[in-house]
Amino acid sequence: MENDTTRQTVADVMTPAPTTVDAAQPLREAARLMAAENVGALVVTSDNTAVGVVTDRDLVVRGLAEGHGVDAPVQQVASEKVVTVGHTDPVETAVEVMRSAAVRRVPVLDGDVLVGIVSIGDLAVERDPSSALADISDAEPNR
Repeated sequence: MENDTTRQTVADVMTPAPTTVDAAQPLREAARLMAAENVGALVVTSDNTAVGVVTDRDLVVRGLAEGHGVDAPVQQVASEKVVTVGHTDPVETAVEVMRSAAVRRVPVLDGDVLVGIVSIGDLAVERDPSSALADISDAEPNR
C-alpha cells in the first residue's frame, strides 16, 4: 500500500525540538552535544534564531581536517546559508527545498520559532519505508 503524503505536513514527519548550539560555542561543545544526544547534526543559532546547521561531518572535514582546533567557534564550520521550511508546509515542499539547496537536513519553523528538523532519512522512512535509506534511518541506535 502506498503512503498518501499529499496531505502530510512537515510537522507529521519532523523530529521535534532539535538540539541546538550557539554559533559562538566551540567545536568541542558541538561534538559533546552530538554525542550526548546521539545525533549527527545540530541547528546552529544566534540570538535564538536558526542561522545554520552543523553536522558531524562538518566537524571533521571543515574543522579538524582544515586545521581548526576544538576551541574554534561552530560558525567557522557550519553551513553558511540556512534554508528552512514551515511546520505546516506540505512534505513535498521539504523535498523540493532539500533538492534545490542540495542539503540533507532542514530546520523547521513555526513563524520565527524553531520547532523541529526534518532530514532526508525522515522523508525516506515516511515516503518509502521499504527503502535501504529508510531501514538505516529507522534503525536503533541511529548512528
